[in-house]
Amino acid sequence: MKPDDKTLSAYLDGELDAPASLELEREMAQNPALRASFERMRELSTAVREKAAYYPSPTRHKFRPAERKQWLWLAPAFALASILFFGLGVFLAQPGEEESLSNEIVASHVRATLANRLVDVVSSDQHSVKPWLSSRLPFSPMVADLSNEGFALTGARLDYIASQPVATLVYQRRQHVIDVFVWPSAKESAKSAYARDGFNVEHFARGGMRYWIVSDLNRNELDDFARLLAAR
Repeated sequence: MKPDDKTLSAYLDGELDAPASLELEREMAQNPALRASFERMRELSTAVREKAAYYPSPTRHKFRPAERKQWLWLAPAFALASILFFGLGVFLAQPGEEESLSNEIVASHVRATLANRLVDVVSSDQHSVKPWLSSRLPFSPMVADLSNEGFALTGARLDYIASQPVATLVYQRRQHVIDVFVWPSAKESAKSAYARDGFNVEHFARGGMRYWIVSDLNRNELDDFARLLAAR
């Protein structure tokens, strides 16, 4: 087999074993063209080595004893700062209690609507709905009759929010369903309102109970409903 440039390059770099080197040398002695190719390759290699710029690798910085002590003293501080920075990032990335509750309540409202399980007890009578809930929960929620104001009670269901059983009162305004999630609260809080995933959400705490309201009803009418409920 005729030697190629790859074989010549390997011979030039000393990568051929002894038998292969002897065979190539015999071939070059008998083939002037092959010898000329090898000489050109060797001249080019020599020129590259002579003209190429070489840069020494950067020397390692040597700390004087005082500097070494200072860095050793600062190392724990840097480590603590890194831990605090990482911990703060994780804390800020986690949703707050109100946001988590809002997501959970909207999800519960959507599930009940899609499953067509809005009420476990069907009744527009607050005196029927309240005892039904009280017999199944460790607390007795207030059930308001707001039918005269245009918000008809249609019933109630049991739900599970924030790792606890809750009462869900169900009202209706025209074709819009309003879910009111109720459970005990140790402190009172003013009314807050915002939108979440296409639904309007309001919540407040009064009379030892926490109320979360969610509906696709427009903001103004849901605000009227929340105000009426909080006044009872």
